[in-house]
Formats: sequence, structure tokens, C-alpha cells
Amino acid sequence: MTQTSKPKIKPILTQLYHSPLGTLILGAYDNKICLCDWFERKNRTIIDKRIQSLLNTSTVEQACETSNMAVEQLDAYFTQQSHAFDIPLLMLGTPFQKTVWQHLGNIPYGSTVSYLQLAKQINKPSAVRAVANANNANAISIIIPCHRVIGSDGNLRGYAGGLEAKQHLLNLETNIKS
Repeated sequence: MTQTSKPKIKPILTQLYHSPLGTLILGAYDNKICLCDWFERKNRTIIDKRIQSLLNTSTVEQACETSNMAVEQLDAYFTQQSHAFDIPLLMLGTPFQKTVWQHLGNIPYGSTVSYLQLAKQINKPSAVRAVANANNANAISIIIPCHRVIGSDGNLRGYAGGLEAKQHLLNLETNIKS
């Protein structure tokens, strides 16, 4: 009698990236980036649990080709050698969150939109708070540019990396020296 072995569950491969604005944790699963998030963010545990739960797996600290590609593209972004990311993404969230995140990806480099404008773009003009919450749940920061969303009054609103990091990213994209 032979024993059948359980299929091996793939882990999320993680590594740290030390950006000029703080440490990011990168996560790759099935050759896609599922995590590029501020390591010391307020909701770190909630974000990690959501991703691990949706993939039914855990994390292992280990660099891989996909996360190394993300490192190269982040380096190019921070040195203004590139304004776009070309890396496969795995967005893990509700259908509403994914819709918001897809629209975030359409905000041009160096531009901003308000939470209200974003809500209108997804045909949910009364869902400003839900759009803000989806923005906050974005686990693929910078690559999915939630930093480009501001208040209707033009002021910066919350950001997982902190308002100072958000301002630096917006300044970087508009060539303003901080």
C-alpha cells in the first residue's frame, strides 16, 4: 500500500527593500507580486493575514526572480529612471477593492485625483469612504499608486507609509526637490 502525499503548498516569498523613504516588504507568489507594502505600517498584521488567508499559505523570507525584478523597478522609480512598473501583480482583496486598485493604476505619473474623483470614476460617487478604505487596504504600494489620491481640498490624507513619504513620492513624480 502506498501513501499519497499532500501537494506541497507554495509559500509567499518575501524580502525587505530599503527605499529612500523607509523599508518595504515585498512578497511574491506564483511569479507575481502580491505585496509591496510599508514594513512599519499601522495595519501590517491585518494586511499580512488577509493575503495569507486568501492564498491559504504562509510566508518564507527568500528572494526570488519576481521580487528581484520588483527591486530593480523600484530602484529605477526612486532614481527617476523609470515612471512605470512592468511586473505581474496579484491583487488580493474584494471585488470592490480590486476595482479601486485597478483605477489607481490608471492615475498618470505626476498626477493626483481626489477620493471623490476616484469614486466617480468607478461609478460609485457616494462611496468616497469605501474608496478611501480600499486605498488603505492596498498591499502593493507605489506600484499601485495609492499615494496619488488626495483630499478634495487638495490636502494630503492618510497613507500607509506616512504623510511625509506620500509628499516625497508626489514631489519625486513632479520633480520637486524635498
